[in-house]
Amino acid sequence: MHSRDKIRNIAIIAHVDHGKTTLVDQLLRQSGTFRDNEQLQDRAMDSNDIERERGITILAKNTAIQYKDTLINIVDTPGHADFGGEVERIMKMVDGVLLVVDAFEGCMPQTKFVLRKALQQGLTPVVVVNKVDRPAARPVEVVDEVLELFIELEASDDQLEFPVVYASGLNGIAGNTPDDLKETMEPLYEMILEHIPSPKENPDEPLQFLVTLLDYNEYMGRIAIGRVNRGRISQGQVVAVIDRDGVVKQARIEKLFGFQGLKRIEVEEAAAGDIVAIAGLKEINIGETIADPAKPEALPVLAIDEPTLQMTFLVNNSPFVGREGKWVTSRKLRERLFKEIETDVSLRVEETDSPDAFVVSGRGELHLGILIENMRREGFEIQVSKPEVILKVIDGVKCEPIERLLIDVPEESMGSVMESLGTRKAEMVNMINNGTGQVRLEFLIPARGLIGYRTNFLTLTRGYGVMNHAFDNYGPMVGGQVGGRHQGVLIASETGKTTMYGMMSVEDRGILFLEPGLDVYEGMIVGEHTRDNDIIVNICKEKALNNIRTANKEETVKLKSPRLMSLEEALEYLNDDELCEITPKSIRLRKKVLNKSERDRSEKQRRMAESGV
Repeated sequence: MHSRDKIRNIAIIAHVDHGKTTLVDQLLRQSGTFRDNEQLQDRAMDSNDIERERGITILAKNTAIQYKDTLINIVDTPGHADFGGEVERIMKMVDGVLLVVDAFEGCMPQTKFVLRKALQQGLTPVVVVNKVDRPAARPVEVVDEVLELFIELEASDDQLEFPVVYASGLNGIAGNTPDDLKETMEPLYEMILEHIPSPKENPDEPLQFLVTLLDYNEYMGRIAIGRVNRGRISQGQVVAVIDRDGVVKQARIEKLFGFQGLKRIEVEEAAAGDIVAIAGLKEINIGETIADPAKPEALPVLAIDEPTLQMTFLVNNSPFVGREGKWVTSRKLRERLFKEIETDVSLRVEETDSPDAFVVSGRGELHLGILIENMRREGFEIQVSKPEVILKVIDGVKCEPIERLLIDVPEESMGSVMESLGTRKAEMVNMINNGTGQVRLEFLIPARGLIGYRTNFLTLTRGYGVMNHAFDNYGPMVGGQVGGRHQGVLIASETGKTTMYGMMSVEDRGILFLEPGLDVYEGMIVGEHTRDNDIIVNICKEKALNNIRTANKEETVKLKSPRLMSLEEALEYLNDDELCEITPKSIRLRKKVLNKSERDRSEKQRRMAESGV
């Protein structure tokens, strides 16, 4: 066991894609934690399949490195605003943070969000200006931007005296000035030892341990990860577990693990300030306290920001139900959703009047999209409704979530982007033109206005635009229509297989979403209409097999390329009367009411109800 002054606990925080995980790779490689012949894959901390595919960190993970005679516990946190709940919990585990900022992009919306959380906890910051080897890098201006951000967030005098390290995580180089970089990360290690304080808790007081992360192992069950806030903990010890409601139960610590590199190592005992993993507590949950049975005192329950977006998850009731998935019942869907909220504290699940529908609330489209993607990979078939923002009444005023939107666009696209955001009730608060041909625009926009905007934005900027946003505050609800889709859809008229002949006959009506030879059912959305109304089309129509020759018989038939949607694009595309059917193999858009005459009847009833007839 290390003495308290030989331990450092730090979290690495940054905006998405500013290089946190790559920086951790280099710290692991150069610390001597691995043998020379041991293979370490890139972005070693991104162990989840979806993380590796998308190149983003979704779950917070911890590692530990030995530098000289000091143990440095490092927690890698997500950079995307939708996973802010992960970041908020981690702040309770550490004494300092490495704020990583891109030397070209500078401070982005999520930089502000994660830094605010760190400063509120009174953590000691070290600023790492990463990617200094990028073309057009501007490290000196970026440090000024960071200082302005610290002042804006009302940092204390001690926090304003933050040290700065300049680095390139990809090349493993760092230095105290941007012009003098060493071929090693040693300046960063030294800065951590010098400026990040060691744990100050008392190991001789009664035990207190806050569960901050959960893991699962087939042999040991749930594994609780967190920091020993005071006292000592050892294998075989009997402890009191205090849940969120204050109920105390007794349990025994079966196994205790410390961290070394990417491995867990079994330890006999840990003391205040150590970050450890505990096995043997069957029903432990995030936010619960493990304490001394003789003096069971609970730590403050983790306060997590509320969700801002919700969707309805429904049991799949389409004509193709059960064809591709393993789990299709409401019992399995309920079990899976309630299992998710045990590990994801920023998610909410509410039951509805119908046993087949559940309202799931999260921090954004990506947050809910990742949950859906995980479920479909596990074999679930589900349907989800259009994402909706969560409204609140504050001081008698109806309020909605407002997002801070930061976009980088080429100068020639600036006008069309500003015009499109104007129709979505966005308010410009800043514009920076560095003379490089790229303009940075900053807006405050209702979260409703961002639903479905990304595809339109990429079209307007021809793929050159970069868009980032983070929750800012709740503001008075903006009146009128905000966002939404303006085009109608093409709806399949019957169940069958799509044919080349049937698709050719309707492709001049709009853009198709399918290829020939796929199964469709009545009421399924097969394309986007060029106008604002929905129309019924028959794309299963086959050519009559007669012996009458046609003039264009010998011509080669070519269909336009269909628009194949990803899961996020499909969720953004939905309207109020539509659902997205998600199975392990397919993503289908459909109308809530599949039959045309029933759909017309329900639409007529809706209009009559609105007009008060």
